[in-house]
Amino acid sequence: MKKAYFFACLLVGMQVVALALPKSEGDGTTSIKARATALTRTIAEKARLDEGQYLRVKQLNTQMLTEMDDLKSRLAGDPAALDQRMADAQAKYESDLMSLLRPNQIAMYQQARTSMTALGESH
Repeated sequence: MKKAYFFACLLVGMQVVALALPKSEGDGTTSIKARATALTRTIAEKARLDEGQYLRVKQLNTQMLTEMDDLKSRLAGDPAALDQRMADAQAKYESDLMSLLRPNQIAMYQQARTSMTALGESH
């Protein structure tokens, strides 16, 4: 239950970042890159990433956002399958992200995520 809640909160956070960015016209590649950059900057700020980690996290974010957009377009007619596949993709993303961070960075990231979740629940 805690993992499902966490993934839901993380998805909401990513959507907030995505919605805050201007939409680009065309194939969406520019939009994905901009969203990935914004998400990576947020994570870098919270977890104090070094340059190598920043580049790997940005690549991971680009892959994840591309996959999420692909799933949304392919499974738009099947909400249950979309939810399941999005949850699976999110779990893989989270696992991959945690493998890139050092223990102290994981703690900072989780603390920042918890703080953002707590702020979102106060409404």
